[in-house]
This record gives sequence, C-alpha cells and structure tokens, in this order.
Amino acid sequence: MDSINPNFKRRPQRPLSNADDLLKGILAGNRSKLGQALTLCESKLATHRKEAEKLLQMALPHSGNSVRIGITGVPGVGKSTFIEAFGEYLISQGNKVAVLAIDPSSAKTGGSILGDKTRMELLTQNENAFIRPSPSGGSLGGVARRTRESILLCEAAGYNVILVETVGVGQSETTVKNMVDFFMLLMLASAGDELQGIKRGIMEMADLVLINKADSPDDPQVKMAMGDYKRALHLFPANDNEWIPPVQACSALNKTGLEAAWSSIEQFQNQQKLKGYWAQNRSKQALSWFEDSIGEIILEQVRASDKFNTFYQAKKEAVAQGEIEPGLAAHALANEILKHSF
Repeated sequence: MDSINPNFKRRPQRPLSNADDLLKGILAGNRSKLGQALTLCESKLATHRKEAEKLLQMALPHSGNSVRIGITGVPGVGKSTFIEAFGEYLISQGNKVAVLAIDPSSAKTGGSILGDKTRMELLTQNENAFIRPSPSGGSLGGVARRTRESILLCEAAGYNVILVETVGVGQSETTVKNMVDFFMLLMLASAGDELQGIKRGIMEMADLVLINKADSPDDPQVKMAMGDYKRALHLFPANDNEWIPPVQACSALNKTGLEAAWSSIEQFQNQQKLKGYWAQNRSKQALSWFEDSIGEIILEQVRASDKFNTFYQAKKEAVAQGEIEPGLAAHALANEILKHSF
C-alpha cells in the first residue's frame, strides 16, 4: 500500500505497557489493562515474553482465588448461549466472571472463527464480565499455555469464576480438563445418537452432565435422556476424588436450571476442599503446566537461534523427505541442544 500511495503513513503500533504498570491496572480491576496483559502474554517476541514472565510472577500471589470451570459439548448444544445466561446468573449472585473461549482458527488468518464476543453481546457489556477469545492456531500446546496464563491474570484482576469454553468434543477437552477445577459437559435431549457419538473419555471427565435446550422439564424426551446419561455414568469406574457426577437439565433460552447447576458446582467445591482433593488437583495441574512448558520453551529457543534453527530445519526437511525416522531426528536435535547447553 505504501508503494501505491507515497503519502500513506502507517499507523504506529501502540507500545505495550511494562509489567509493573499492567499489574497495577490489573489489581485495580481495569479491563483494558487486563486485555493488554493478555496480548503481551500471547506475543511471541522475545522481549514481550520476558516482560510477560515478569508480570506473571508478580501476579502469582494474587491468583488462585477462583473456581475454574471447563465447559464443552456436542456441536449445536448452545455452549455460547448457555455461557452468556450462566454468566449473567453468576453476576446477579455477586460474582465476577471471566470467559476464556478457545475457538477454532482460520487457516488463512489464524484468527478466531466463531467470534464469541459477537455471540455473547449482553455479557460483553456487563462491567463484571470479561470475555477473551483465544484462537487455537492449530496448536493445543500454545492454547494451553496462553489459557493458563490468562486464568492466572484474570484471577489477579478479581474474577472469582473463570469459564473456559472449548472448541468442541475432541482432544482439546483433555487439555482443558487439566487446567480447571470442574468440568461441565453440555448435551442434548436426543440421547440415543448423542450418546453414541460422544467419546467415552469425555463422559468420564465430566463432573456434571447438563442437558441444555430442555425448554420443557416435563418433556418425556428430556426425562429419557437424563435416565440414559445416568445409566451411562454408572458404567464408569468411581472417581478418585469420590465425586458422583450428577445429571441435570436446563434451558439457557428460558434461563432455567442455572441455579441448580451452580449449586452442584458449590457442592463439588465444598466437598473437594473438605477432603483435600482441591489443593491436590491444583498442585498436580501446576506440575503438569511446568512439564508441558519445558519442551515448548526449548523448541521456541531453538527456533530463535540461527545456529540451532539451521540444524532444526535440516532435520525437518529430512523427515519430510522420508530420509530419516522422525524419532531419530528428534533425538539428534535433542542431543545437539544438550551438547551446547550443559
């Protein structure tokens, strides 16, 4: 565009605030500063990552005071409609709600396809709510890291309920389960086909199965579906945390069943804290975050180094051409890193 119009002046990019300034705004509940902080954490620039790490460390003592809820469901179940209705209900009960929505990404732009802010218009306008879409970008590892960092910063900003919405039923659910306290599975009343279509692993992870779009609680199809899901859950081994997942029905459209869902979450929270499982789960998740980050950060550093990046690209090309077995190429790269690091 500059070559076409010599008088065109590119708009200067606003520099991101430093960690100290961002933390001050976050602790004051400034949503704009929180948004800037999340943008900083999403940046891949080395200088930004260094500042982001400083911010996260300073925010750590102010985090942890929330209930983290993962929400997933079959396509068409109405996750966003439910989250907006549920979020409004939680706020009416005196809570501050942050919604972190992991969206599919555009293959061309890498941006969010579903655009959760446009699908949660009322909740977006509420001063006690904060919504942040996180394009998956085809990398669940990157999403997990950014989402965990987002949770930490939202907690530091005073949001005591964090809702993490996943792309859909699939691999992302396992990732989200490992960063939340409570995992909610939304289903539809057409239990037969839905029960066959959902993976057993997703059902086993659920702390609550909630049948959405149950606009009429006396609907025989809703009652039948609830029975089917309860029987399915009884086939699974008992949870290590002694929690028995309930099956409930709600209508996000009519705003019914939301109070009962929140009551189940509160019961879960009370039981888990009383038995010591709550802190144990948070500790395991923190260690998992640490382990997952090691490989990702090493790979980032390799790609940032010209010397190692040349070696990395050569091995990558050899793998693509079928000249070397992928595992052997990875070992060769790892050995090269260790040779120059220790």
